[in-house]
Amino acid sequence: MALTSDRATVRRRGTVAVIDLPGQIDISAEATLNDAYKEAERVSTTILLNFAGVDYINSQGIALIVGLLARARKDKRAIEACALSDHYREIFEVTRLSDFMKLFESEDTAVAREGGTR
Repeated sequence: MALTSDRATVRRRGTVAVIDLPGQIDISAEATLNDAYKEAERVSTTILLNFAGVDYINSQGIALIVGLLARARKDKRAIEACALSDHYREIFEVTRLSDFMKLFESEDTAVAREGGTR
């Protein structure tokens, strides 16, 4: 079982701002996600949502992620996602979120691409 937290952390990896998401993404995560996005936008124009520690996402959580996507598009930023479980990857595909963000198996895969580190 993944370790869960009610906080999101933001860190820089190469030219990417990585947001390590909280264990539960629902309406209670709204302020946490908004604060993390604000911090990440100061770091990079590419934001990677790391789902490795996420155990639960409900429909309100999906709506929060859609809100981040809308905000990023308005700000001309790219949002990508990594480490989604098979279940949540399928949800992202069914809801077509994957049409608007690249999905990667791991953080390493997302950061290192096209023969180099971003």
